[in-house]
Amino acid sequence: MLWTNIKRVVKSGFVNFSRNAFVSLSSILIMTVTLSVIGSLLFLSALLDASLTALKNKVDINVYFVAEAPEEEILSLRRSLEALPEVKEIEYVSREEALARFTARHENDELTLQALQELGENPLGAVLNIKAKETSEYEGIVAFLEGEDVLRAGEERIIDDINYNKNKLAIDRLTRIIGASERLGFGVILVLAIISVLITLNTIRLSIYIAREEISVMRLVGASNRYIRGPFVITGILYGLVAGLITLILLYPVSYWLGDVTLNFFNGFAIFPYYLAHFGEFFGIIMGSGVLLGAVSSYAAVRRYLTV
Repeated sequence: MLWTNIKRVVKSGFVNFSRNAFVSLSSILIMTVTLSVIGSLLFLSALLDASLTALKNKVDINVYFVAEAPEEEILSLRRSLEALPEVKEIEYVSREEALARFTARHENDELTLQALQELGENPLGAVLNIKAKETSEYEGIVAFLEGEDVLRAGEERIIDDINYNKNKLAIDRLTRIIGASERLGFGVILVLAIISVLITLNTIRLSIYIAREEISVMRLVGASNRYIRGPFVITGILYGLVAGLITLILLYPVSYWLGDVTLNFFNGFAIFPYYLAHFGEFFGIIMGSGVLLGAVSSYAAVRRYLTV
């Protein structure tokens, strides 16, 4: 008996879907717009993450050592820093490499190169370029570096300068920007999602309103609330499935067309390869959202607006 009722409910859902062609088309179009907004938010989130990651990668602190600092002491400090949970990566620049980079930067500055040659020796010390996992964690790294046991090797000072204080304003500003961007992105996603749900709910409510007489007849013959709601929930799920497929198809040419634009304006982020690489994720989120949106909207519309 249960299986028979399930088959009847599913069949009625398909009949409702195919019978009311205009209403079905309207609902599918509205849900396609809704799911397109969700897809756009996924792209927007990826673009925001790529932009923030690019900004984070441009920020670091540089530890400059005195020219006489023993290399084994510098490498020991590097190992100590790598053990800190805040540190993402450390680049070690030896004295020789620092000199080579300095010479390359000033290859057109004859006066500077001549002064360097007159010294007769390498005046530059080694450098550690440190990147933190989060911009807010640089202060903790600097506090570790400023400890007496770190600044000195025995009685000799090995660290000449830490450029954190020079970059602190930019690092603090970037930290605030990242936090504000994340909050703004979440707020935009939440508002658009609520608007999309309300629009879809009203559209499906219209389709159920058209079938109000049919629902009244079903009530008169003793149909249960669950049996009445079932076909409309199935119809809503079909709306979501079809709208989800249409959305996935539309995102393909749109992401392809926007590929060059995002590549040029978002630090090399290519949206089309991202869509292809994460298609499974897009498929699951959009199709799942379509099914959930259709089912919940249909259930809520029947429960709230019709006497069942």
